[in-house]
Amino acid sequence: MDQPVDIVEQIERSLDMTATVVAGIGADQWTAQTPCAGWDVRAVLNHTVGGMHIFAAELTGQPAAAEHEADWLGDDPQGRFASAAETDRAAWRRPDSLAGSVTISLGRLPGPMAAVVHLTEVLVHGVDLAVATGQQDVLDQGLCADLLATMRAMGIEAFRVPGVFGPEVTPTGGAAPHEQLAAYLGRDLRLAAAAPRP
Repeated sequence: MDQPVDIVEQIERSLDMTATVVAGIGADQWTAQTPCAGWDVRAVLNHTVGGMHIFAAELTGQPAAAEHEADWLGDDPQGRFASAAETDRAAWRRPDSLAGSVTISLGRLPGPMAAVVHLTEVLVHGVDLAVATGQQDVLDQGLCADLLATMRAMGIEAFRVPGVFGPEVTPTGGAAPHEQLAAYLGRDLRLAAAAPRP
């Protein structure tokens, strides 16, 4: 199977995984700190949903309904994620989804690179949410391992800047793939685990 088909399938798997995590967020967990420094659970989900809408708009040639960091969740965070996931999935399933280019905060990217960026956003923020809410058991470890291999092969040193990725963290011995991926991107899950719960 060729790479373009694989990356779209990976995006769909990341949406499925993150949907399971989002459905499992408890009513008292929206203000829990995540491994994404300075962002609680609601902020990470809002950013993720905003990104899904932005990418879908770019892929379909439609204007986005709001800016990336607008309030996309309203009073129904889980419902808004589910709706955004349907929109996002449909946009990536378009036959020409990888043929053009996408303009995001990182600049104008060719379709395949944009797909990797989007996969990273949905998957890694899904990991952030799972760690913050104690749902690591539902993570797709195979997908995390695959993305880590892709990112190591590509190299991300140019993106180790504030607001994108931090310096690589050394994972603990025997770390699961999601922990290794987070560490590579500069997230210290040990600190997140030690953060007080609301």
